[in-house]
Amino acid sequence: MRKKISAAEKYLSAIIFSSRWLQSPLYFGLIIAQFIYVYLFLVELWGLAKGVKSLDENYIMLVVLDLIDVVMISNLLVMVIIGGYETFVSKIRSNLDNTSDVPAWLNQVNPNTIKIKVAMSLIGISSIHLLKSFINIKHIPSDQIKWQVIIHLTFLISAVCLAYTAKLSHTHLTSTEDEGPL
Repeated sequence: MRKKISAAEKYLSAIIFSSRWLQSPLYFGLIIAQFIYVYLFLVELWGLAKGVKSLDENYIMLVVLDLIDVVMISNLLVMVIIGGYETFVSKIRSNLDNTSDVPAWLNQVNPNTIKIKVAMSLIGISSIHLLKSFINIKHIPSDQIKWQVIIHLTFLISAVCLAYTAKLSHTHLTSTEDEGPL
Protein backbone atom coordinates (compact mmCIF):
# COMPACT_ATOMS: atom_id res chain seq x y z
CA MET A 1 0.00 0.00 0.00
CA ARG A 2 1.30 3.44 -0.91
CA LYS A 3 1.88 6.07 1.73
CA LYS A 4 -0.16 9.20 1.16
CA ILE A 5 2.04 12.23 0.50
CA SER A 6 1.06 15.47 2.18
CA ALA A 7 0.69 18.74 0.29
CA ALA A 8 3.73 20.12 2.14
CA GLU A 9 5.88 17.17 1.01
CA LYS A 10 4.71 17.60 -2.60
CA TYR A 11 5.50 21.33 -2.47
CA LEU A 12 8.93 20.75 -0.91
CA SER A 13 9.72 18.03 -3.45
CA ALA A 14 8.73 20.35 -6.31
CA ILE A 15 10.97 23.14 -4.95
CA ILE A 16 13.93 20.79 -4.48
CA PHE A 17 13.47 19.30 -7.96
CA SER A 18 13.15 22.76 -9.55
CA SER A 19 16.34 23.92 -7.84
CA ARG A 20 18.32 22.17 -10.58
CA TRP A 21 17.53 25.18 -12.78
CA LEU A 22 19.77 27.29 -10.54
CA GLN A 23 22.68 25.70 -12.40
CA SER A 24 21.61 27.28 -15.72
CA PRO A 25 23.39 30.61 -15.05
CA LEU A 26 26.55 28.65 -14.22
CA TYR A 27 26.48 26.93 -17.61
CA PHE A 28 25.72 30.26 -19.28
CA GLY A 29 28.79 31.69 -17.51
CA LEU A 30 30.87 28.88 -18.98
CA ILE A 31 29.52 29.80 -22.42
CA ILE A 32 30.80 33.34 -21.83
CA ALA A 33 34.17 31.84 -20.82
CA GLN A 34 34.08 29.94 -24.14
CA PHE A 35 33.74 33.27 -25.99
CA ILE A 36 36.74 34.58 -24.07
CA TYR A 37 38.80 31.57 -25.14
CA VAL A 38 37.73 32.04 -28.76
CA TYR A 39 38.87 35.68 -28.53
CA LEU A 40 42.22 34.65 -26.97
CA PHE A 41 42.70 32.03 -29.68
CA LEU A 42 42.07 34.55 -32.47
CA VAL A 43 44.40 37.15 -30.91
CA GLU A 44 47.17 34.55 -30.54
CA LEU A 45 46.63 33.25 -34.07
CA TRP A 46 46.66 36.79 -35.50
CA GLY A 47 49.90 37.55 -33.67
CA LEU A 48 51.46 34.38 -35.08
CA ALA A 49 50.29 35.16 -38.62
CA LYS A 50 51.61 38.75 -38.45
CA GLY A 51 55.07 37.76 -37.27
CA VAL A 52 55.51 34.46 -39.09
CA LYS A 53 58.43 35.72 -41.23
CA SER A 54 60.45 36.97 -38.26
CA LEU A 55 59.77 34.19 -35.72
CA ASP A 56 62.03 31.24 -35.02
CA GLU A 57 60.74 27.67 -35.15
CA ASN A 58 60.82 27.14 -31.37
CA TYR A 59 58.69 30.21 -30.76
CA ILE A 60 56.20 29.16 -33.46
CA MET A 61 55.99 25.70 -31.88
CA LEU A 62 55.31 27.24 -28.45
CA VAL A 63 52.57 29.48 -29.86
CA VAL A 64 50.99 26.54 -31.71
CA LEU A 65 51.05 24.56 -28.45
CA ASP A 66 49.32 27.51 -26.78
CA LEU A 67 46.67 27.38 -29.50
CA ILE A 68 46.22 23.64 -28.97
CA ASP A 69 45.95 24.28 -25.25
CA VAL A 70 43.16 26.81 -25.82
CA VAL A 71 41.33 24.35 -28.10
CA MET A 72 41.60 21.57 -25.50
CA ILE A 73 40.31 23.84 -22.74
CA SER A 74 37.51 24.90 -25.06
CA ASN A 75 36.65 21.24 -25.71
CA LEU A 76 36.59 20.69 -21.96
CA LEU A 77 34.19 23.61 -21.58
CA VAL A 78 31.87 22.15 -24.23
CA MET A 79 31.84 18.76 -22.49
CA VAL A 80 31.10 20.31 -19.12
CA ILE A 81 28.46 22.71 -20.46
CA ILE A 82 26.54 20.21 -22.58
CA GLY A 83 27.18 17.12 -20.48
CA GLY A 84 26.49 18.84 -17.17
CA TYR A 85 23.34 20.55 -18.42
CA GLU A 86 22.08 17.32 -19.99
CA THR A 87 22.84 15.29 -16.86
CA PHE A 88 21.80 17.65 -14.09
CA VAL A 89 19.35 20.24 -15.49
CA SER A 90 17.34 19.21 -18.55
CA LYS A 91 17.50 16.99 -21.59
CA ILE A 92 18.96 18.62 -24.68
CA ARG A 93 18.58 15.68 -27.04
CA SER A 94 14.78 15.92 -27.29
CA ASN A 95 15.23 19.37 -28.85
CA LEU A 96 17.89 18.06 -31.25
CA ASP A 97 16.25 14.90 -32.57
CA ASN A 98 16.01 16.30 -36.10
CA THR A 99 19.61 17.58 -36.06
CA SER A 100 22.23 15.43 -37.76
CA ASP A 101 25.30 16.98 -36.11
CA VAL A 102 24.70 15.87 -32.51
CA PRO A 103 28.02 14.62 -31.08
CA ALA A 104 28.11 10.83 -30.63
CA TRP A 105 29.26 11.14 -27.00
CA LEU A 106 26.03 12.95 -26.09
CA ASN A 107 24.22 9.61 -26.30
CA GLN A 108 26.39 8.22 -23.48
CA VAL A 109 26.29 11.21 -21.11
CA ASN A 110 26.21 10.38 -17.44
CA PRO A 111 28.18 11.63 -14.43
CA ASN A 112 30.81 8.87 -14.77
CA THR A 113 31.52 9.53 -18.44
CA ILE A 114 31.69 13.29 -17.82
CA LYS A 115 34.22 12.75 -15.01
CA ILE A 116 36.36 10.48 -17.17
CA LYS A 117 36.21 12.83 -20.16
CA VAL A 118 37.13 15.79 -17.94
CA ALA A 119 40.02 13.81 -16.44
CA MET A 120 41.27 12.83 -19.90
CA SER A 121 41.04 16.46 -21.03
CA LEU A 122 43.02 17.58 -18.00
CA ILE A 123 45.68 15.00 -18.84
CA GLY A 124 45.83 16.33 -22.41
CA ILE A 125 46.09 19.93 -21.21
CA SER A 126 48.74 18.95 -18.68
CA SER A 127 50.65 17.10 -21.43
CA ILE A 128 50.69 20.24 -23.56
CA HIS A 129 52.03 22.28 -20.63
CA LEU A 130 54.73 19.68 -20.00
CA LEU A 131 55.70 19.63 -23.66
CA LYS A 132 55.96 23.43 -23.67
CA SER A 133 58.17 23.25 -20.59
CA PHE A 134 60.41 20.61 -22.15
CA ILE A 135 60.77 22.66 -25.34
CA ASN A 136 61.62 25.73 -23.29
CA ILE A 137 63.58 23.80 -20.63
CA LYS A 138 66.53 26.24 -20.56
CA HIS A 139 64.27 29.02 -19.28
CA ILE A 140 62.27 27.08 -16.69
CA PRO A 141 63.52 26.20 -13.21
CA SER A 142 63.90 22.45 -12.67
CA ASP A 143 61.80 22.67 -9.52
CA GLN A 144 58.89 23.99 -11.56
CA ILE A 145 59.23 21.16 -14.08
CA LYS A 146 59.36 18.64 -11.24
CA TRP A 147 56.03 19.95 -9.91
CA GLN A 148 54.49 19.89 -13.39
CA VAL A 149 55.47 16.22 -13.74
CA ILE A 150 54.07 15.42 -10.27
CA ILE A 151 50.79 17.18 -11.09
CA HIS A 152 50.62 15.39 -14.46
CA LEU A 153 51.18 12.00 -12.79
CA THR A 154 48.49 12.86 -10.25
CA PHE A 155 46.06 13.56 -13.10
CA LEU A 156 47.01 10.25 -14.73
CA ILE A 157 46.53 8.23 -11.55
CA SER A 158 43.24 10.00 -10.82
CA ALA A 159 41.94 9.26 -14.33
CA VAL A 160 42.87 5.59 -14.05
CA CYS A 161 41.11 5.39 -10.66
CA LEU A 162 38.02 7.15 -12.03
CA ALA A 163 37.87 4.83 -15.04
CA TYR A 164 38.32 1.76 -12.84
CA THR A 165 35.62 2.95 -10.43
CA ALA A 166 33.26 3.65 -13.35
CA LYS A 167 33.96 0.17 -14.73
CA LEU A 168 33.25 -1.39 -11.35
CA SER A 169 30.01 0.55 -10.92
CA HIS A 170 28.93 -0.29 -14.48
CA THR A 171 29.68 -3.98 -13.88
CA HIS A 172 27.79 -3.83 -10.57
CA LEU A 173 24.80 -2.07 -12.16
CA THR A 174 24.72 -4.54 -15.07
CA SER A 175 24.83 -7.54 -12.73
CA THR A 176 22.09 -6.16 -10.44
CA GLU A 177 19.87 -5.37 -13.45
CA ASP A 178 20.24 -8.98 -14.58
CA GLU A 179 19.04 -10.19 -11.19
CA GLY A 180 15.79 -8.27 -11.53
CA PRO A 181 13.86 -6.43 -8.82
CA LEU A 182 14.23 -7.51 -5.23
